[in-house]
Amino acid sequence: MIKNVAHIGVAVRSLDEALGIYRDALGLEVAGIEEVEEQRVRTAFIPVGGTQIELLESTSPDGPVGRFISSRGEGIHHIALNVEGIEGLMEKLKKQGVRLIDERPRVNVHGRKYAFVHPKSMAGVLVELCEAPG
Repeated sequence: MIKNVAHIGVAVRSLDEALGIYRDALGLEVAGIEEVEEQRVRTAFIPVGGTQIELLESTSPDGPVGRFISSRGEGIHHIALNVEGIEGLMEKLKKQGVRLIDERPRVNVHGRKYAFVHPKSMAGVLVELCEAPG
């Protein structure tokens, strides 16, 4: 059911400053920047090999990333895994007592299903499950 690592989410105070490191200093190319209103965040995806780094800048101090930075500072926010059969995997995890943040998958603007697993069930790491459309 789990195929590979989709991306690693990194919470940053300033997307522009972080891009100065990842894009300008390291020479990595940005695949795209977008705002995700539902999550109150601006993101930049940077492909690296077979995965991506997702830089996350909060657009609101009370958004998930804003609260994360306020309590923990900048750094790795989550690890996203590409999966097949997200609903079945979520049901399996629930039956095993794994705490989910999302009861059912959400769908982003690109048609990709995603859901979060609570860090308390994943050794302190927020895990995002992602399934491509179709």
